[in-house]
Amino acid sequence: MSTFQLTPQQIADYHRDGYLIVSNFLNDEEVKKLYNIAIEDDVMRKHSFDLNDQTGKKTKLALWYTPGNDAYGLLTKSNRVIDSVNKLLEGNGAVCHFHSKLMQKEPRVGGAWEWHQDYGYWYKNEFLFPEQMMSVMIAITKANKQNGCLQVIKGTHKMGRIEHGFAGEQVGASQHYVDLALKTQELIYVELNAGDALFFHSNLLHRSEANLSETSRWSIISCYNRSSNVPYNEPSNSSIIPIKAVPDEALLEWETSGLAETSNFLEKEKDEALK
Repeated sequence: MSTFQLTPQQIADYHRDGYLIVSNFLNDEEVKKLYNIAIEDDVMRKHSFDLNDQTGKKTKLALWYTPGNDAYGLLTKSNRVIDSVNKLLEGNGAVCHFHSKLMQKEPRVGGAWEWHQDYGYWYKNEFLFPEQMMSVMIAITKANKQNGCLQVIKGTHKMGRIEHGFAGEQVGASQHYVDLALKTQELIYVELNAGDALFFHSNLLHRSEANLSETSRWSIISCYNRSSNVPYNEPSNSSIIPIKAVPDEALLEWETSGLAETSNFLEKEKDEALK
């Protein structure tokens, strides 16, 4: 049985820096299962769509709101994830799953993501408390500078929300404030091995370059919210439904397959979560 627990130092580092990297969060067998399901999953493929950056390069993603008992749902509901999120989020409400997305940056064509804060998107959904929201990214393949790994600006979660506007089909933070942040704070390239996890605050500035390498970069990003942080302009109620955690071992031991059609997917023509 898994007994993963964040240490007090890791929790302090998260609140200081706005992010936390946990190496070997998943083992090799768990990563292999997630990757194999992803590349063979017809439902995932059916509901994936392209999002263009400013140069026309594309990142393929699938986004869903309801975590089921498929492999990805068991990961997002696992004790190690939910307990960690509960220790890092401020506030006292139950931990809820807002949405998850599989990011697929293919070799040579995978697009960039502009500098942004996740709360820059979620503010329009009328969530009031950004400190009660966060994201967990788990690398399914290796992420490095060559294939467009995530970049973060350390400590920028303490700047508050920055104004955002459109950049291609994406929403980006005010470049003026990004430039000021880069003058003041440290830029970090989040290079991860498959199975490593990144926990990050909803107001942390982050971006990624296009994938110009010969290797894919795939990751799953799950976003969480406290049940007490009720949104007033969000059609899905997933963000205020408390999660019933499952054992970490469920990912390997329970009989699982790909995502179900009942996962409540976001379709591109309805991509309010992305604009």
